[in-house]
Amino acid sequence: MRPAGRLLAAFLCVCSLATSAPSPAQEAPKAARRGRPGHYMGRRIADVMSWQGAEWLFRQTRVDEEQPEAMLDALDIQPGMTVADVGAGAGYHTVRLARRVGERGLVLATDVQPQMIAMLKDNVRDAGARNVRPLLCTQRDTRLPAGEVDLILMVDVYHECSDPEAVLDGMLAALKPGGRLVLVEFRGEDPDVPIKPEHKMTLAQVRREVEPRGFAYKTTHEFLPWQHVIVFEKPEAKAEPAR
Repeated sequence: MRPAGRLLAAFLCVCSLATSAPSPAQEAPKAARRGRPGHYMGRRIADVMSWQGAEWLFRQTRVDEEQPEAMLDALDIQPGMTVADVGAGAGYHTVRLARRVGERGLVLATDVQPQMIAMLKDNVRDAGARNVRPLLCTQRDTRLPAGEVDLILMVDVYHECSDPEAVLDGMLAALKPGGRLVLVEFRGEDPDVPIKPEHKMTLAQVRREVEPRGFAYKTTHEFLPWQHVIVFEKPEAKAEPAR
């Protein structure tokens, strides 16, 4: 089996571990669905990846497939920043972010599964990162502090949000004016990307969903083998006109 085939097979196995029926906390309200249950703006909402498949997040091939350090390099993360790793899982990117923001910075690492948060805490402790604050969130409450975050990163996560509008609104509120939201998503435009269709997104679909919630589109980095790196910004507050 080719590497791409092995990746797809492993991913299908991991996703099958998640509960097929969403819990009340995961179920999107009717107003947010805008269509059939389990769908949003014409796309199927993917199941949340179960904590039981967390080892897949640390697979040896991920460095080559997703190039995490190169992806973070492109985001110009500076020491002292407050960044949020939303849908952090067991902390694959959290530890990398903690190194980049340094002792004067802070990483807010959120996940909806208590088991993921427990594993994240273990991994952060083992890495010696003291600038990480784990937060158990829900599908409708990001638990992020208002107006305090410089950058929010979601890697292969946004497409699993059962209430995208609530999550986007919460992230917009959490960002400082000029703060950035970065969505890393497998390319839905490319049929050769070996991931189930509901776990991929096109750039057009992402923009269609995110921009109406108050974000300004900035750019997309397309140097990764399989993923978009899509950057949005919270607009600066407009000055009140002089009276």
